Amino acid sequence: MHGHDIVVLGFSAGGIEPLLQLVADLPADLPASVFVVHHFPAHSVSALPSILRRVSSLPVTTAVDNEPIRAGRVYVGRPDRHLLLEAGRVRLTRGPREHGNRPALDPLFRSAARAYGSRVIGIVLSGTLDDGTAGLRAIKAAGGLAVVQDPQGAAYPGMPRSALDHAEVDHVAPAEELGALVCRLATQPAPPASVSIPSADEMDPDDPEPAVVGTAALRRGPLPDRPSMLTCPECGGLLFEAEDGDLLHFRCHVGHAFSEETLLAAQSDALEGALWSAVRALEEKAELARRLAERVRGRGMSRSAAGFDQTAADAEQGSSMIRETLLQGPVRRALDAAAEPAAAATEESAPARATGPHRA
Repeated sequence: MHGHDIVVLGFSAGGIEPLLQLVADLPADLPASVFVVHHFPAHSVSALPSILRRVSSLPVTTAVDNEPIRAGRVYVGRPDRHLLLEAGRVRLTRGPREHGNRPALDPLFRSAARAYGSRVIGIVLSGTLDDGTAGLRAIKAAGGLAVVQDPQGAAYPGMPRSALDHAEVDHVAPAEELGALVCRLATQPAPPASVSIPSADEMDPDDPEPAVVGTAALRRGPLPDRPSMLTCPECGGLLFEAEDGDLLHFRCHVGHAFSEETLLAAQSDALEGALWSAVRALEEKAELARRLAERVRGRGMSRSAAGFDQTAADAEQGSSMIRETLLQGPVRRALDAAAEPAAAATEESAPARATGPHRA
């Protein structure tokens, strides 16, 4: 009988320190494989593998597509690639971003649950918003274990708190206890799988992993879930919404995925980008109008020059108004407010959850 020998974990802001603590406490003979993803800029080179090697007794490698999974090793995801698991092997893909990130936690957790069922331990560390929550729910549905860093000790408690609020978490532990907890859980026999675990060759072609191929819903059909009134901030396509218990998810027909919180944040980013584009367009219009005014004025066409001057002035006024609202007006306040609900919820609910799930 297998133990809990597949450990998948992820983090965002503030997660480096707890990850280092966890990995440093793992023994060289750990009977499990560990897979790590974190939110990272797409066009950067991650130093995380070399940082982990300084503290780890286990070999630490950057994940390679199609490489076999070996016990007693730490695999770190690459920037701009989703890290996924199939039966016996690692997959890397540039599939659609989820929660605005690639890699994201949910695809790793979801694919691990699909490939290894009850053998999986999913761990959410420090981070903002709620990536990883839906993935933990998938792990629990497959019979695996859910572990969360204690949000009271997390630098950014949004992700741990969301997991606690929406998933059936088995263990909550501070960073300094997570390594010992993983060691203990990894040696415990996993219960029989509560879902059928297909091999890589048995994956249902009509139910593909979105992070591999997207949904391709327009070609494959049928369209996913029910249409919403919203559009995808990534590509502009229609978003379809689906309820998973008390969670609401959105996915467009090409595969970009969002939770309610990450969609709100993405819409705020898109709004700010659109408004700055409007500022740019108005200032370019003003500059062109000024040039035209100078040209026609030089030919003695004073009435036309005055019209172009007025056009330039109107464009500059519009640009100034939008710039003002972006910097300190109502739009700025709306953009700032979009980032506040998760933080406010964290502060309000932290004391009530401290003694809820099992402590390590």
